[in-house]
Amino acid sequence: MGPRLARIIGALLLAGGLAACSAVRIAYNSLPEVSYWWLDSYVDFEAAQTPRVRDALTQLLAWHRQDELPKLAELLRQTRALAADDVTAAQACELADAIRARLLAVAEHTAPSGAELVASLSDAQLAHIERKHARVNADYAKAWLDLSREDQQEKRYEQFLDRSEDFYGRLDPEQRELLRRQAAASMFDPREVDANRRRHQQEVLALLRRLQGGRLPAAEAQGAIRDYARRFAQPPAPMRERLRAQQEETCRDVAELHNRTSPGQRQKAQQRLQAYENDVRQLAAAAF
Repeated sequence: MGPRLARIIGALLLAGGLAACSAVRIAYNSLPEVSYWWLDSYVDFEAAQTPRVRDALTQLLAWHRQDELPKLAELLRQTRALAADDVTAAQACELADAIRARLLAVAEHTAPSGAELVASLSDAQLAHIERKHARVNADYAKAWLDLSREDQQEKRYEQFLDRSEDFYGRLDPEQRELLRRQAAASMFDPREVDANRRRHQQEVLALLRRLQGGRLPAAEAQGAIRDYARRFAQPPAPMRERLRAQQEETCRDVAELHNRTSPGQRQKAQQRLQAYENDVRQLAAAAF
């Protein structure tokens, strides 16, 4: 439960795809409800589990609002300051590492409630999770694996373009061509993503079976969940080396595009970041 919910929170707060700042506040305040239905699509909660899960999600958001949102606001401030000038790949990676640390903090915080929930899962619910995994894998295959290499690159380029233009405004032909070259040269391999996701799915199921039925004392169960979250964030070598290489490529690409943006585009990016920062600070203030 933890890593997935962490990604939901991080995506809603830090991604540039929300059209208006008010949408960030609405989405954030709706997280307990949205997260419940997302989790339920995997687990198919029983009546006795539902109130405990809803309460845990509400408490998680209250903690996140008070403890984590100020840290996210500071990250947004730092990013806004950097956006005014050229940036290095190392600076981009430092921000990425800082964001990852915040997501890991959320995942680790969910360990007590996560251990309690996992202990209550039935064999039927584990089977439901397996079926959900199968549907997710099938959807990914249709979206990516069934495409030719050329179509994969074109889809990747379109994703880069949408995200970049949402942040900077319309890109000029040279900037678009840069994105196209980056997409063509990218290490991104949908087959690798698919294999990694399937491995994580099996690891999750193995962990759930290990904790199911309260087989471990609460402290051990919580420790096992935290250990999994840390391994997910920092996998063992050589996978860690591969993921780091992919991150460094992304950081280089981000820096290269940013350093080719105009003053007007950088101003738009700073305005977007300022708006997000304002939203996050307003959300954090509601905790007091």
